Amino acid sequence: MFIVTDDSNSMSSSLVAIRALVRRDFAITRSYRLSFAMEAVYGVLGLILYYFISRTFGDVSSSTIGTSYFDFAAVGLIVGTVIVATTASVGYRVREEQTTGTLEALVAAPVGTVELSVGLVGFPFVFATFQAIFYLAVAALFLGLDVENADWPGLAAVLLSAGLALAPIGVLSAATVLVFKRGQFIAGAIVYLMTLLGGMLFPIAVLPSWIQPLADVLPLRFAFHGARAALFTGEGWETDSLVLVVWAVILWPVGLLAFDRAGTYARKAGSLSEY
Repeated sequence: MFIVTDDSNSMSSSLVAIRALVRRDFAITRSYRLSFAMEAVYGVLGLILYYFISRTFGDVSSSTIGTSYFDFAAVGLIVGTVIVATTASVGYRVREEQTTGTLEALVAAPVGTVELSVGLVGFPFVFATFQAIFYLAVAALFLGLDVENADWPGLAAVLLSAGLALAPIGVLSAATVLVFKRGQFIAGAIVYLMTLLGGMLFPIAVLPSWIQPLADVLPLRFAFHGARAALFTGEGWETDSLVLVVWAVILWPVGLLAFDRAGTYARKAGSLSEY
């Protein structure tokens, strides 16, 4: 188990620890300004790519995906930014800590498993949310994304509940790195598969019938569907958000337990500084 101070159960001390981790990650990201700018450029280029794909194959009409394929794909890309940041990217960040020699000091810090886990996923989620807002603004202002019927508080609720539900997957990704060193590739592959099955770039209805039942229960499916419902119809997102909260209740204990056990194993094996 990670080192915990006597007042680790205090809400104020927990928030201080989480805020310190988020500020640290923000300082690191801010120091790489070119990388920050290039991420924004690549995101906009992705939107432009699907905009022209949509124009090539013509518009579709559906109340659940917007007025065009671009509407459907753009929301998938935008929400996918938040999903990837809070899941697979966390494992890559922990792997980076491992290879630069800072992981051992991070794990030995006087914070509990909960604080460390939330701190690791906190900044990626916040940063990706601002990226999503930027991409959404670009798509609506310059690429014709249909947001006439948007329920903005509903969209915010879906993104928040999606972050809560999917962040434990990021914690599990970090746990695989602690145990297997390069476990981030495993987590990344799983997340990539889930984005495809969850309806990121095409409706679940086009999947083979034998795999649709699995796709229908994935948390990513509710994140994508809820975001599209909030943006294009302004209603129907509440159920998706509620299901995501249920997923959060299920996955957080699993993620925290796995991360705690992985940290204990790595410390006993003396492998935190190995890569």
